[in-house]
Amino acid sequence: MTVAQARCLDSALAEGHRLLMAGVPAVSVVEEAIRLLEDSGLFNAGRGSNRQLDGVRRMDASLMEGRELRAGAVASIEGIIHPIAAARLVMEKTAHVLLVGKSATQFAGYFGLARAPRMKEVRAVQPKQLRPRAGAGHTLRLHRAMLAAGRVRSRSLGKETVGAVALDQAGTVAAGASTGGVDVMLPGRVGDTPLIGCGVYADNDAGAVSMTGLGESIIRVAVAKEVSDALASGLSPVAAANRVLRKVVERVQGAAGLLVLTPDGRFAIRHSTPHMVAGIVGPDGRAIVRDRFA
Repeated sequence: MTVAQARCLDSALAEGHRLLMAGVPAVSVVEEAIRLLEDSGLFNAGRGSNRQLDGVRRMDASLMEGRELRAGAVASIEGIIHPIAAARLVMEKTAHVLLVGKSATQFAGYFGLARAPRMKEVRAVQPKQLRPRAGAGHTLRLHRAMLAAGRVRSRSLGKETVGAVALDQAGTVAAGASTGGVDVMLPGRVGDTPLIGCGVYADNDAGAVSMTGLGESIIRVAVAKEVSDALASGLSPVAAANRVLRKVVERVQGAAGLLVLTPDGRFAIRHSTPHMVAGIVGPDGRAIVRDRFA
């Protein structure tokens, strides 16, 4: 975690707390907190999103509120700064839950969402520039076989997906997430973030969950819904989080981190990754930001 990331996260938490104390609904607070992180360029979301192997930023985001189980999401959206705003529009302005690809981009354009600056031409990724990760070499070779043309540039690695959960004064919980994907992605790859029940879930009968980590492993376990079901069965946030994270490791050899918040204010921040930059702010307004949680 850099100093700039910590300050940005602290600012997002402070703004979220201010909005909640003013009576703003949880779903709007989650959206605004994520917008601030997307706008910073310091995380793997919005301005700071990873590029796929053809050099294009294709971003995913989702948002869900727990009172009526309303949800909206976008996948493989291009050219905008705030995918989370597009997800909110899907939830509010359509009868759908998920829009993808060029259609999602056109949808965002129709509502006038802020456009990202046009990217310059980029150079090819070299294997030695990639962070070691299972399957990275195979993915790069497959892409080269699929597309002999096209150039992409390596970028700074280690940026995290962003997410948030909130509980408002009406007792409603909400969850959201936004991402630019993983370090090495075939064009069109979609992870857990826009998949309701995988990357996010919110239910006033259980709690709100927002995920980060290896999307493919999170999808295979449907982690967010599994944590929600564990909460509904009576497990505490910490116990529910730990149980499902163990399942991700043991069943699919994956890694993940999660934010959990219940309608009665209990919470957990847990991860099976070495680090997870995260924070929480309580009713006293004090924020706690760290890059590792028990």
